[in-house]
Formats: sequence, C-alpha cells, structure tokens
Amino acid sequence: MEIRRFKKEDAEAVAAVVCETAAVSNAKDYPPEYIEELKRTHTAEVLLERAAQGHMYVACADGKIVGTGTVAPFWGSVTESILLTIFVLPAYQGKGIGRALIETLEQDEYALRANRIEIPASLTGVDFYRHLGYEYKDGITEPENGLMYRLEKRKAVTSD
Repeated sequence: MEIRRFKKEDAEAVAAVVCETAAVSNAKDYPPEYIEELKRTHTAEVLLERAAQGHMYVACADGKIVGTGTVAPFWGSVTESILLTIFVLPAYQGKGIGRALIETLEQDEYALRANRIEIPASLTGVDFYRHLGYEYKDGITEPENGLMYRLEKRKAVTSD
C-alpha cells in the first residue's frame, strides 16, 4: 500500500471510492436519500475544488485508489484544521488503510501547525475515529441533526 498526495487525474477514481463506500458501508446507517445526496456532493468536480482548499491524499493498493482523506485549515485558521472526505473501499476496510490515512493527515503541515483538529464524523465512522483518539467536541455525544458527530483532537499544551 502507498499513500500519496492527490493528483488532478485521480478525481474520477476518488469519486468512485466515495460513491461505492457510501453505497455499501454508510448505507446501513443512513437512508437512501442521504446516500444519493452524498454521491451528488462528491463528484470529481467537487473533489477537485476540495483538493484545492486543502491537502488531499489517496491510498493505493493492488494498482488502484482504494481510499482517500483530506486535511484543510478550519475556516482559514492557522491554529485549527479539519479532516474531510475520509473513505476506504469496503473490500479494503479493516486492513489498516484508514488508520494509515489518518496518520498521514495528522503529519501534514496543516495538522502539525494546528492546536486542534476537527472531524465531522459519520455515524458509520465515529467509533473508528474515537479509537484513534478523537473525542466528542464540547462533550456532545449526540449526532448533529442525527447525521454526524463533531469530534476533535487537541494537542497537549506544554509549558517551558
């Protein structure tokens, strides 16, 4: 497996990863209308725009893109970042690819400069992110609008 920065020519393959993952993995937690909306909002064109606003990465295995993730400044902040568009094809889940993507995102310059990283976590992915050390933002353990959790990880503040 290799994780590398997204290239423009990856857009269609990344959109396919999002669509398949949503249709298979997320479908158990969300109604069909929500899955269709997720597909409409993660087209190749939209992903190209998202990649331009942050740093998108792809995970490759068996000669194809099997996962993706993005780190970006949180509303333009230099002290806060956000992780977005984290998807791994169902056939590749449980093999450490998601963990490797998160670790890569957390080593990106946008994450390293941040004191806080937020993840809008799906119902499907919340336990995965919690296992990686992300906590409920402001202690709110109920999903926002019944659709997603706000999770965060803060850097320990050290005094000299």
